[in-house]
Amino acid sequence: MCSLRKKVENFLYKYNLKNSVGPILVGFSGGFDSLCLLNILEELKINVIALHLNHNWRGNESLKDMEFCKRYCENKGIPFYSETLDEKVPHTETAAREARYDFFERAAKKFNSKIVFTAHNADDNAETVLYRIIKGTGIEGLCAISEHRCYFYRPLLHVSRAEIEQYCLNHNLTPNIDSSNNDIRYKRNLIRHKIIPVLREINKETVSALNTLSEIATEETELLNEYVQNVSTLTGNSTTKFIKLSPAMQNKIIYNLFKANYLEYDREKILNTVKFINDNAKSKSGKTKSITTNLWIFASGKEFYLISRNTKPNTEINIKGCGRYEFDGGILTVEQCTEKPKKYPSDDKCIAYIETDKVEFTLRYRKDGDTIHPLGINGSQKLKKYFNSKNIPNHKKDIIPLLCNRDEVLWVIGYGISDLVKVENQPSYVLKFTNKQEVGYGN
Repeated sequence: MCSLRKKVENFLYKYNLKNSVGPILVGFSGGFDSLCLLNILEELKINVIALHLNHNWRGNESLKDMEFCKRYCENKGIPFYSETLDEKVPHTETAAREARYDFFERAAKKFNSKIVFTAHNADDNAETVLYRIIKGTGIEGLCAISEHRCYFYRPLLHVSRAEIEQYCLNHNLTPNIDSSNNDIRYKRNLIRHKIIPVLREINKETVSALNTLSEIATEETELLNEYVQNVSTLTGNSTTKFIKLSPAMQNKIIYNLFKANYLEYDREKILNTVKFINDNAKSKSGKTKSITTNLWIFASGKEFYLISRNTKPNTEINIKGCGRYEFDGGILTVEQCTEKPKKYPSDDKCIAYIETDKVEFTLRYRKDGDTIHPLGINGSQKLKKYFNSKNIPNHKKDIIPLLCNRDEVLWVIGYGISDLVKVENQPSYVLKFTNKQEVGYGN
């Protein structure tokens, strides 16, 4: 049977961490798990720094725990770093977890390290699986604690708590005993001390069974995500293609969209978003639905995507004569035209041929009072009416570049030119606007 030390050593080789540049940071509470891990790493002569967060929940007992960790590290010659939480931080499992990981991330920056070890074990993983089942998780939630995520690594994740305690006993390691670990008001303690023992009456290998379930869920999730990614790539942000997918695939794609953008979600929010896209599958100009304070999802019969609130831009530059003009990430080029093209480009190509005596315009975004003489139509109309006739979504109207002569719009870039500069005989200039994705087109 592989020794615990060998398991940790194999883990280091697996992730190529044995000779890592910079220190490995180790979360060190002083309990069985972290004491075991830190001792093994010290035996393996790994360059480590011990990190201890005093949650400040148990007064003097918390201080004694911190002092214990500090003394242990001093005796072993291990660098030690600690912080104490403000008493105002809520005494909840969720708040404690968030505070710990915030602490680890601060320490990673402080010590310029991209490797943080935590001492989660197989029992922790089993308890997490069970907790998520009770809370109504999906398959991905059954994956529970990951062995490696970002710069967090868990070398003991496949080691039982019994093995760890036996290691400490064999090496004369006396850990801190956190009295709060026995407080069953905390849900995970309730699972550990009350529920798992009952389940062991049904299956004495309950922890192993729950970990196997977690491994299977991880494999199934990887397969599913690979398939969904392929479907998402083919579908893109096309509403037409999206609504042809099965409801289950639609839900999964929106779930992945929320997750990729670090958005809070629940089943209801995902289902409502899917319904919103389907409800707007015949909408020409599209509609928006709030996701967060500053984030919406846009859906039309053509496409759907997330949009964020942007301050209305007020960039404005003068265009005089031929040349190259930079504008909010886009580039307008003006060139004399010496011959008539065989075929005029469509409006969405952002190329316009115009007939005019001189080039003396303004390139800007829309303003109140703007008008346009639409191509092929007698008379002018408000720019707002023109936008609506082109089914331009509201969130795009403020970020479409316009070539203007005072309040008269001569070219709505990407949508059409004015009748006032149309070519009747010979085009005098060709205008090209490039890099349009950066000024608001598309998604």
